[in-house]
Amino acid sequence: MASPTPFAAYEFLIAWRYLRAKRAEGGVSIMTWISLIGITLAVAALIITLAVRSGFRDEFVSTILGANAHVTVYSRSYVTESGNVTDVIPDYADWAGRLSAVEGVTRVAPLVRGQVMAVHRGKTSGMDVFGIARQDLEQIPRIADPDAALGMIEDFDTGVAIGQEAARSLGVTVGDVVRLINPEGVKSPFGTSPRVNEYEVVYIFRSGRYDIDRTRAYLPFAEAQAYFNREGVADELEVNVVEPESIDAVAPRLREAGGERALVWTWKDSAGGFLRALEVEDTVMFVLMSVLVLIASMNIISGLVMLVKNKGRDIGILRTIGLTQGAVMRVFFLTGALIGTLGTLFGVILGCLFAIYFDPILAFVNGVTGGEVWEASVRGIYRLPAKLELSDVLAAVGLSLALSWGITLFPARRAARMNPVEALRYE
Repeated sequence: MASPTPFAAYEFLIAWRYLRAKRAEGGVSIMTWISLIGITLAVAALIITLAVRSGFRDEFVSTILGANAHVTVYSRSYVTESGNVTDVIPDYADWAGRLSAVEGVTRVAPLVRGQVMAVHRGKTSGMDVFGIARQDLEQIPRIADPDAALGMIEDFDTGVAIGQEAARSLGVTVGDVVRLINPEGVKSPFGTSPRVNEYEVVYIFRSGRYDIDRTRAYLPFAEAQAYFNREGVADELEVNVVEPESIDAVAPRLREAGGERALVWTWKDSAGGFLRALEVEDTVMFVLMSVLVLIASMNIISGLVMLVKNKGRDIGILRTIGLTQGAVMRVFFLTGALIGTLGTLFGVILGCLFAIYFDPILAFVNGVTGGEVWEASVRGIYRLPAKLELSDVLAAVGLSLALSWGITLFPARRAARMNPVEALRYE
């Protein structure tokens, strides 16, 4: 007679019967519930953590790429014909043409940059001013199509565009006039005196990055050239590409197209330190959440050890009627594995629902606490999103099942090695 195949139906039936057994019948229903709830919460916490981590990184990178150049092209310092040392780009149109011809480049825009003091009705704020043409400004996603905006970007040629936080600190709105003070303005035989110009605020944007909205302003390119004494030249060129994540492959070609004076600075160069810190934090958080799953899985051992002790008589009877050690081991393995599997399933459902409805949950917490849980001025971005990714969910599921199933083997082996004679001696 052929022996039953492993994991036969009767093994599942016995395991399910033990899992549902009440304490009066020798079961450990309380420990079962504790293990089930523990694994559910641990898996849900792991999935929520991974989703928030992914959402934060995506939002952070999106605000960088949506409001800044993917690559900034500068010029090395050089000596002009008059003997002055400078790093401006007089032939910026020629540079722009060569850079635009590089495969993968979508936009090249010459810029004039300078720092000024903005003043309005006694309120002051330091501003980082970008001189840019309107058609180039309209191609910056987070500026042309921001989270929120006042005014019309089409009116940019007649005034200045500033960030929302800068407008709030100065107390200005669309239509107000703001005074810009450039310390290195007008040069005369008596030295350099500040240049003071007044501009109407025609556009207020919220890019999604607090530091940008707090300090950035845009002037029309020709006006910025005159204001910063850059007539006929540009300070740099900003370049956007099709695949920003692969910018390291494009940067050498841009440097070559720019010529021997060209220097490039990619978005990964500027944000690389923060991105590396995020990667370290991601690893640490995954390890910490994995420890929670391990601790929750350890409850399965406690429950199964008690179950094996209470079911000594049953084990002796099962061995006497012909069950092998392997069959007994599989029965108790399935008992523990069912707890781990159900806990993992419930944890996935709970974690995914929490991540999907993360925004209203966060809004509810803000309402209950009466404050902002997420402070943009501290964390840099205005919202904390959650993004579910299949790889993160699969990682949480794989970790939970591996730990809960692996831990189950130890009490299952103890049950299989129990001597049926000893188990029935005092029954």
